[in-house]
Amino acid sequence: MAKNSSQTFVLTGATGFLGSHLMASLLRRGDRVVVLGRGSAAESLGARIDKLLAWFDLQARSGQIETAEVDLLKPLCGLDPDRYQALCTKSGQIIHCASDTRFSEQHRRESIATNVDSLGQIIEFAKNSNAPWFHYVSTAYAPGISSPYCPEAPVGSDRFVNVYEETKARAEQEVAARCTMHSLPFTIIRPSIVYGDSRSGRANRFNALYNHVKSLYYIREIYLNDLHDHGGHKSGAYGIYQDDTGVLHIPLRVAVAHRGHINLIPVDYFVSATLSILAHAKAGVYYHLTSDRPKTVEDLASYCESFLNIKGIEIVYGSIATADFNPPEALFKRFVEPYLPYLSETRTFARANTDAATAGLSPPEFTYDVFARCMDYAVRVNWGK
Repeated sequence: MAKNSSQTFVLTGATGFLGSHLMASLLRRGDRVVVLGRGSAAESLGARIDKLLAWFDLQARSGQIETAEVDLLKPLCGLDPDRYQALCTKSGQIIHCASDTRFSEQHRRESIATNVDSLGQIIEFAKNSNAPWFHYVSTAYAPGISSPYCPEAPVGSDRFVNVYEETKARAEQEVAARCTMHSLPFTIIRPSIVYGDSRSGRANRFNALYNHVKSLYYIREIYLNDLHDHGGHKSGAYGIYQDDTGVLHIPLRVAVAHRGHINLIPVDYFVSATLSILAHAKAGVYYHLTSDRPKTVEDLASYCESFLNIKGIEIVYGSIATADFNPPEALFKRFVEPYLPYLSETRTFARANTDAATAGLSPPEFTYDVFARCMDYAVRVNWGK
């Protein structure tokens, strides 16, 4: 984005996947970033940000960044009045990326607290600091499942796949209501499933798409080790064997509800599109950051087989009785069950607002080469461990 001088952005969620990449791009172009967040039990927020700056090779940009440890569930964001007021005087556009991305119903209370209840304080901060914009990073799946067509418009559904979609939908409604009440211009940015950098393969978080591949990787290792521990025999139980070319055959059925697709975008596209939206934002507008060339679960299965040198993945449309699962099937289902609905998506996404704000920028196609580049990197760094 062309500009004559640096800007200041207030960013939450900077220690997460999307937020960290946005932070890095803002710093690279010379902007100043105020990071609001929390430390962990082991280290302060400042220490966490320092590690990210090192990962992005941006240590030289540390002077452009300021951190403030906050609690968005407390008045004044948990800060003393002087510190709060000082931050208000330094504020700029606010990008709210912080989110609880867990799908499980057992985490409903935490998800509501992080995704919905915390909005009051961050929007109050935006009002008190006279922020020119409030940008909320949501999800393309917030519109729910009442209709297969998702317009770039407010949520109109009360049916969702999981608690994450539900709380992000509630959050969008909260953002719209509170920002409108304060006459604060806002945007809603809705990315679909985001993976690593399509050019370098690098990533600093390995969930979503990576969970499926990582699960197959570990299942492969289990059975390769089992075969080798039994004297290198070429055959094993459940029809699992390694042929003379080294390919491991694992009969593994994956049950998905119906035919559909997987909507994936790389983090480099997410960042480029988001920065363009920030530059050309229109108040109250919703933006879908999605692929116009989604892949199928069969594509993903083929990619996994080629990358992992395995055979035997079979896509089953419908359900399989739990009692009929063989051990590798049971393992895979346990590892990836929360993500299975997204392997057979039928939802499609309007993109007119995004196309207008980004001059028609589209994400690169998720080819096997892109997939292998990302998974090569994940394996090299042991899935981020």
